[in-house]
Order: sequence, then C-alpha cells, then structure tokens
Amino acid sequence: MAQAIEIIVKETLSDLKKLLKKQPEHLRDRVRMLIIIKQGERPMSKHTLAEAVGVNHNSIQKWRKLYQQGGIGRLQEFKRGGFKPSLIDADTHKRIEERLKSPDQAFRSYEELRQWIDENFIPGVKYHMVNKYVKRKFKARLKVARKSHVQKDQQAVEAFKKTS
Repeated sequence: MAQAIEIIVKETLSDLKKLLKKQPEHLRDRVRMLIIIKQGERPMSKHTLAEAVGVNHNSIQKWRKLYQQGGIGRLQEFKRGGFKPSLIDADTHKRIEERLKSPDQAFRSYEELRQWIDENFIPGVKYHMVNKYVKRKFKARLKVARKSHVQKDQQAVEAFKKTS
C-alpha cells in the first residue's frame, strides 16, 4: 500500500480557525482539511483524511495538490460558474416590451415572439431562452382569450348582462 503524503501546513492552528469562520460554506471543508492535517501527529492518507472531513477522497487529493502548489491562496480559489451576458440587448428589450404592451400587436404565442425576434434582431434564438427571458423580465404570460361559440346568441348575452 502507498505511503501517505506528508503535507506541511505553514499557517498556525489559531489562524486556520479564524480563517474557517470567515470562509463561505463551500470552502470550509478545505480549511477543515488543513486543521486536521495540522492537528495530526503523523501523515494521514487521503482516505483517512476524507473520512475525517466528510468528503470524497478525490476532493482531498485535489485540495492537497492545490495547497502544495500555491498555499492557502490557491486553496481558496473557486472557479465555478460566472456571469453569462444576455443575448438580448437594451434596444431589443425595449422593442419586446413595446410589443408585449401593445394591445393590437400582441403575440399569441412564445413561438410567434421567437420568430419575430429571430427575423428582426437575433437570428437563431432558441424558444426556451425567449420563454424564460419574457417570464423573468416582464412577468408576462402570453394568454389568448378563448373563442366565442359559433351558435352563441348575442341577444341572450346582452339580456344576461342587463339582469346581472
């Protein structure tokens, strides 16, 4: 069986505990790993360390490597997610808003809206993106009134409205 890798933690135990309190939740396990290494008398295997911290052994291996390469600064880096700019710019947003508020030029479906955006502003725009954008930005739901029945008697409707 392979021998455990010895990692020398440069920070003091009190510094690590202060750092632990300041860390966001998703980075606390990394600092906990350093505290456990610092408290241990002899080197610990990645499996033992993973069990003590409560994470997968592959995470421990990756974090130990990061710490060896760049210290505590490199260990605290978190490069996940980020800002994805919107495809719809301010001018397009304004035009969509005008059309949605217009009673005579309103869209009957998200597909009709998508086609209009595709023809006039952003070619190749996806239905799902348009649907989510309109719901998120305008709190809009494209609703169309139901059609009236063909055999409905208009005089009966007027009489009903007068009596109620």
